[in-house]
Amino acid sequence: MLKLTEDQLDMLCELLPEDPPKPKGGRPRTDRRKAIAGIFWILDNGAKWKDLPGEFGTKSSVHRAFKRWVEMGAFEQLLAALGEMVEERDGFKLYECHVDGTFSKAKGGGDGIGCTKAGKGVKIMIMVDAKGLPIAVNTGSASPHEATLVEPLFDFMATVDFPERLIGDKAYDSDKLDARMKELGVDMISPHRSNRKTENKTQDGRKLRRYKRRWTVERTIGWLQNYRRLCIRWEKSTAMFQGFVNLTCALLLMREVLG
Repeated sequence: MLKLTEDQLDMLCELLPEDPPKPKGGRPRTDRRKAIAGIFWILDNGAKWKDLPGEFGTKSSVHRAFKRWVEMGAFEQLLAALGEMVEERDGFKLYECHVDGTFSKAKGGGDGIGCTKAGKGVKIMIMVDAKGLPIAVNTGSASPHEATLVEPLFDFMATVDFPERLIGDKAYDSDKLDARMKELGVDMISPHRSNRKTENKTQDGRKLRRYKRRWTVERTIGWLQNYRRLCIRWEKSTAMFQGFVNLTCALLLMREVLG
């Protein structure tokens, strides 16, 4: 079982926004440090909220804290703040980035779920730099083709600059996607599908050598799947699931910041 270090807890307490005061007073909110540790326990174990150990406080108070932070956009702010810290250290390598998606079954129902051959679920789309650090992540219905899910990644990025090159597998072989990425100043590189005619081929063989390093994004997806809460979506709300995904990516960036 993974645990947050004291340094990680200190940084999360510093970067997550303070809770607004209760307008009608009442009991004080749950201890921030315990709430953060409890949310991480749920993320790591993939357990139900009712199984949260008492050492983190009551399950209802920790769940309310998580929901409150999601509604405040706290985990997006956290990811952006850590991305800025990595950039200040010249930690991102944007000369060669990779994109891919992974499927999570949705057993809790709710919004934003799509049907696939593997069942109902959602797609986690992630873009990483040359070292495997996450620079953009998004979740949504698993039904749309992955080539259509690349552009939304550019709406919220942990970096100021766009990647120079973006590398994907055959699922991203799309002239429309290539053209849109070119408009953004990004060179899209992906192997052609077998059914593409010779006269319509657009990829340069020299550029495709970079595809051999696609294991970079696959390794990062493996890191994400170490956190069991991301393997199956139990949340009925896309926003709540996205909160767990953003927190996980923030933790990956935190490792780069803290060393």
